Amino acid sequence: MKPEPFKPNRNLLLAGVALIVFLSFFAGIGSGPLFDVDEGAFSEATREMLVSKNYLTTYLNGILRFDKPILVYWLQLLSVKSFGITELAFRLPSAIAATLWAGAIFLFVRRERNETEAILATALMALSLQVSIIAKAAIADAVLNLCLAVTLTALFNHWRTKRRSWIYVAFAAMGFGMLDKGPVALLIPGAVSFLFFLVQKELKAWFRAMLNPTAIALFLVIALPWYLLEYREQGQAFIDGFFMKHNVGRFGGSMEGHSGSLLYYIPVVLVGLMPSTGLFFGLFTKLRERLADPLWQFCMIWFAFVFVFFSLSGTKLPHYMIYGYTPLFILFGAELSKIERSWLLALWPTGLLLILAALPLVLRQLMPSMENLFIQAQLQGFLTEMAANRFSLLMLAAAALCMILQFLPRLASSLRFILGGALLTFSFNFIAMPMASRVMQEPVKEAALLARKEGLKIVMWKVYYPSFFVYSGSFAERRHPEPGEVTLTTIDRLEKLGPVETLYGKYGIMLVRMPTQPTSR
Repeated sequence: MKPEPFKPNRNLLLAGVALIVFLSFFAGIGSGPLFDVDEGAFSEATREMLVSKNYLTTYLNGILRFDKPILVYWLQLLSVKSFGITELAFRLPSAIAATLWAGAIFLFVRRERNETEAILATALMALSLQVSIIAKAAIADAVLNLCLAVTLTALFNHWRTKRRSWIYVAFAAMGFGMLDKGPVALLIPGAVSFLFFLVQKELKAWFRAMLNPTAIALFLVIALPWYLLEYREQGQAFIDGFFMKHNVGRFGGSMEGHSGSLLYYIPVVLVGLMPSTGLFFGLFTKLRERLADPLWQFCMIWFAFVFVFFSLSGTKLPHYMIYGYTPLFILFGAELSKIERSWLLALWPTGLLLILAALPLVLRQLMPSMENLFIQAQLQGFLTEMAANRFSLLMLAAAALCMILQFLPRLASSLRFILGGALLTFSFNFIAMPMASRVMQEPVKEAALLARKEGLKIVMWKVYYPSFFVYSGSFAERRHPEPGEVTLTTIDRLEKLGPVETLYGKYGIMLVRMPTQPTSR
């Protein structure tokens, strides 16, 4: 007689998902240097706010920064004042926001479906590669995704229950989202809810909700004061810099080289949803039948709008697609609760682990064809770190264990898949990402700490590492260095500088002193 699979009790499942959330969002957030450009830029703007005591306007390297509104900087500032200028302090607000985001998914799915699906949906959200990255990053996106999740699930709850209190929750969350990242916090909920109510043939109800005076007042009380004060201080420069350049401009054209084709987000979704990619394809089976359920309609409209809108945008960045992941996790919980053959779904995370295991071989093949000295130095750094940490062996072991788990008859299929997915995400987070940090960012931090210790005034030439400002505690001019100046650059630029004194060099990051007498260029 076939034995019954082991099914953990409720308390064990809740403890398990809490452990996954902790390991995905909090474990190790203070152990690696800040990543450039984004983490370095947000953290340095917060550090400069701390030093200047100007809590209204953000600056980066002493220059006005209009990229994002103020909320994430205030949250980081509060954290830094509590824990000091450390990586943990800069990243902690994102980890907390991601935890609340996971909690919002859990509560919504439990309310709409059942607790088992809520636990599975929350676990898959916390294990998503992209989510686990932004949850530990000192940027604004974890907070925005929390706001989007609360806003849209509250609007769905309002449609379901007709209670006005859900409208107030939605508009309050939109207010904080507007304060965190701007108009996108209104655009996505507004468009998605409009399309959903249109499909339900309830547009009058949508207009009543959107034009609720109390809800609008609540939104304005939260979001408007900072915008008015910032405009009062900066005037048209704020309108041009924030609204026209960093919002309208991002959609209309490519900014900072972040462009891509209409197919850009297909590989982003396939990798970013790992280990749940197999579940994603499963959503499209019997789709017409499933779309009879209003919850399915709502979730698919939400994801489809985000996918189409950002595919049409001129500026494309991988994390934009995460704004449409919450509805997928909601549906994944239902999918995973019904699976019987987990090994088919596990082929996706196992395949990625095998690709990671093959990276050293691929890099060794690429090395001879690389002419750029900086790229050579970075690739050699990765090879050195991989060899020292037995990277390939660990990835192969994780891949093998991921598949072995799928054939353990005493475990429920959903539990086997969750455990296998955890192997992928934790291997990536605790082995691959720290290795990338040591190669790409540790040299920047070490060079900055040397500059701080020696009291060096730095010029950045042909590079941009905002984290250097954080660790050095000072600004740096970005220009060609003059005789006698100390310069942060990369190894491929040294030939153009002529003879220099090397103060620090590692994995292609160089801190050099120019000769006191000018040389021919």
